[in-house]
Amino acid sequence: MKDKTLLKKLAKLETLNDQLSAEISYLEKLTRALGFADGLKTLKAAAIEMLEIEQKKGVKSEDEANPPLSN
Repeated sequence: MKDKTLLKKLAKLETLNDQLSAEISYLEKLTRALGFADGLKTLKAAAIEMLEIEQKKGVKSEDEANPPLSN
């Protein structure tokens, strides 16, 4: 690739990086304001926990709907 092309791509990537960094910083502040002590880290842990609980409920519901066959 030519130097001009590489410089244009680099500039685009730097702009994208700046935008994403600003967005993550904003989300970090927002989650802390909502009471997540460690910001996004805490929000992520809470979301994973909620998904695991829902998944376990789904498994229980399926087990109740389809009890094992007895011999």
